[in-house]
Amino acid sequence: MIQQSNLSANLVRDLYQKGTSYVFAKKPVDIAEEFGYSQVARLASNENPLGPSPLAMKEAEKVLAFMHRYPDTNHSDLIRALKDYHGDYSFVTGVGMDGVIETCIRVLINPGDNVTISAPTFSFYGLAAAAQGGIVKYVPRKKDFSVDIPSFISSARDAKISFLCTPNNPSGTVTPVSDIEEILQNIKGILFLDNAYVEFSSEEYRPLMNRYDNLVIGRTMSKVFGLAGCRVGYAFVPDWLKLVYEKAATPFALNNISAAAAIGALQDHEYLEKTITFVKKWRDKFIRETVKPVLSSGANFVMIDTAPFTGDKATDFFAQNGVLVRSCRSFPGLEDHYIRVCIGEEWENIRFLEVFRKI
Repeated sequence: MIQQSNLSANLVRDLYQKGTSYVFAKKPVDIAEEFGYSQVARLASNENPLGPSPLAMKEAEKVLAFMHRYPDTNHSDLIRALKDYHGDYSFVTGVGMDGVIETCIRVLINPGDNVTISAPTFSFYGLAAAAQGGIVKYVPRKKDFSVDIPSFISSARDAKISFLCTPNNPSGTVTPVSDIEEILQNIKGILFLDNAYVEFSSEEYRPLMNRYDNLVIGRTMSKVFGLAGCRVGYAFVPDWLKLVYEKAATPFALNNISAAAAIGALQDHEYLEKTITFVKKWRDKFIRETVKPVLSSGANFVMIDTAPFTGDKATDFFAQNGVLVRSCRSFPGLEDHYIRVCIGEEWENIRFLEVFRKI
């Protein structure tokens, strides 16, 4: 019999032999056990600190009795809710925005095709593109973390798909609509605009969908809508892409309960305003009161320069004091002296500021 180790060496792709994967934050329960805390401030994963919308929970409960049935493959009710919320655009859905990203790459990328990414940014774009055999090109941002538009356009001209996150993860940087439009006017491939955190900024990108057929705007229900555990992603897409996207999508991927929760969340405007107001208040307070350099942010988190400490060293210091933050070491193209801190519950934010004063 062939040994398991030989099977791995002979069958598993080199990409995964080397251990390439998404880097997760530490688990709060592990930190609590290690350092003796009954509660850990969870500020590493950009979650909604207010919990799920009451309407989301109500709609999800209605569907529980039908969990033995497969979901509607196209999630027509959710698509209608998205149109009611955003307007008459074409939408696709996925299991988190990660699922939308993977399906778009599956539709477009053959082995050897070029993919351009504005970095430092969310690492999953590159991981998903490489998994499909794409050749990933990272275009460094400027020192202030704004996008180097000429360099990005130069790289994206021969790319099938390019990725740009705004507000950017992990820096929080917001790219102006005019810059996005300049990119769209000068490339032939798809620009995937990741707007996971856009509700916390004042920039409006949706009207661009009416003018450009090479734009995809990715969105998520995980952040402002408070449904991170439900894994609901969606995207504005040009009409020509919608049909082929649905052909490539994994069948029945998004479940009934998550879709129903998303419909309820989209209807709860009071909850959304409450979340946005709370996040902006504490985001401004973090920027004012943190004793290290903090970037201006349009998201529900801030990125902090912890030099001379590395991101890992600072993260360990916070963990020892009952606060979970994210080291930015794993973000491609970012120097290793930054942490990312999201807005949490009030007590979590207070503890973070108290611990930061010790650093």
